[in-house]
Amino acid sequence: MMSILTSHSDTKMQSIIEKIQHGERISLEDGLHLYQSDDLLTIGQLANQVNLMKNGKKVYFIENMTLYFTNVCEATCAFCGYKRNPGEEGAFTYNAEQVIEFAEKHYHPGIREFHITGGHNHTVPFQYYLDCIQGLKKHFPNVTMKAYTAAEVEFFSRISGLSTKEVLLALKEAGVATLTGGGAEILSERYRKKMSVNKATTEQWLDVHRAAHQVGMKTHATMLYGSIETLEERLQHMVYLRELQDETNGFMVFIPLAVQPKNVNAGIKRRTSAFEDIKTMAISRLMLDNFPHIKAYFINIGTQLTQMSLSFGASDVHGTLIKERISHAAGALSQEGLTRDELVWLIKGANRIPVERDTFYNEIKVYE
Repeated sequence: MMSILTSHSDTKMQSIIEKIQHGERISLEDGLHLYQSDDLLTIGQLANQVNLMKNGKKVYFIENMTLYFTNVCEATCAFCGYKRNPGEEGAFTYNAEQVIEFAEKHYHPGIREFHITGGHNHTVPFQYYLDCIQGLKKHFPNVTMKAYTAAEVEFFSRISGLSTKEVLLALKEAGVATLTGGGAEILSERYRKKMSVNKATTEQWLDVHRAAHQVGMKTHATMLYGSIETLEERLQHMVYLRELQDETNGFMVFIPLAVQPKNVNAGIKRRTSAFEDIKTMAISRLMLDNFPHIKAYFINIGTQLTQMSLSFGASDVHGTLIKERISHAAGALSQEGLTRDELVWLIKGANRIPVERDTFYNEIKVYE
């Protein structure tokens, strides 16, 4: 291990350093100390060490496309700029043929994954969501369907009368290979009540992923930070995920998402700071010791901070993401997508090794 530069007067930080260097798990209280510390470089060095032990200098990305079936949603999440009510201006619900038409327009043979999320549209049956997946899978048999959040799965269970397991098996039969990580927001009932997250509860979100892992799905996990949650709630969110990962080993990656203001013209005081973003990335790597990867999501934090994150514990920069809409509807300032060449350039610029992957982190091409 490289030596860590830190103030000798901070005995708590020294204790955390020793824990991490000896491969010991840090506690929620340790994570809180890291959040409260302004010693960003030490925190970053620790996260970088952990990541290098897990992944070396490899940084992963995928050629993928975001698809949206509907923005009509019964939920009323306070942070969302994407949702529309039935009949409202801008509301849409595409049928399977329309989704396929959009995908064909933007598809090229390098695309390996469709990243699919959307609204909880209660005006259409569960079969609609299956039909859209089945249509896509029939037309693009070699593309992995990464579709729906745990919150959407809980919604499907309610509108169909099926159990969570039955919904997941139906989705698998239709062609879904993995769940997206969304719908978690902050896994705290205080937060969910305050932010009107009237969809899956903390327990339900975790139970859906547990069930998905039990039926053979590897899945993703997110955290939407930067609004009204406490630091303790962020850390408890990570602890919940870490405990479930201990139980199932079904998560592939954790994605910390910086909350976006509802207006693209919102000033910097309405956005998370670069300091907070990079610290959250590093602390995520340190807390989630049983997760293979931490993802830096350029849509939320921008390309330059994504590049910096690769020295602060991140080992994944997501993908090409053609025409991302949800974060941009909420005020994201970043590009709607990047090309493969741009992602390779971004990673090499951080003195890391770009690795094109599939959805399940199988290596497709290493760009030495």
